[in-house]
Amino acid sequence: MVNEVALVMLYGMFGWQIALTYIVSGEVIAFAAGLVIGRLKLEPYVEDYVYQVKVNPTRMATYEPTYSERKQEAWMETLDIIKRIWLYVVIGIGIGALMHGWIPAGALAAYAGKDNPLAVIVAVIIGIPLYSNAAGVIPLVSELTRAGVAMGTALAFMMAVTALSIPEMILLRKVLKPRLLAIFIGVVGTGIICIGYLFNWMMG
Repeated sequence: MVNEVALVMLYGMFGWQIALTYIVSGEVIAFAAGLVIGRLKLEPYVEDYVYQVKVNPTRMATYEPTYSERKQEAWMETLDIIKRIWLYVVIGIGIGALMHGWIPAGALAAYAGKDNPLAVIVAVIIGIPLYSNAAGVIPLVSELTRAGVAMGTALAFMMAVTALSIPEMILLRKVLKPRLLAIFIGVVGTGIICIGYLFNWMMG
């Protein structure tokens, strides 16, 4: 939810108040989402294979692997993870790149302007299909604010792009079952929307 490169860029472009707004709102959403999802006791909705990766306490107590053995084991685990997710990563990046090139740069400014009471929701919906890191989307946030999009709406758009993008969800689906993934999207999306409206109100 909070990217250090984006934080520095926001500070340089908009000043410390906006940078502080970004980091505080991101941390609030992260903590709130973690608390809500944790209280729902959704462990059964994590994919079964995740729980099959276990450390053998007896072996750890009686045997100390060498550096070479640790390196070999780490490499094998890395290859196993890559085999499980590489196709989803490629598909996700492809979808994100396609949507990024297809949606006109002015679409958000046209449909999520200050006069639209649903602007923050529209910004989040438009941001979800896109694929970018926080640093990559900062220049677009700058252009959106110049085009008349409220700062809270622009920040909500940026958070949706980085936290709820379709490529991100495709990757998460490898470890989360559909119900937990849907709850994750709902909780984080609701938090982003609330933060967007809150800061539009504060800065309005």
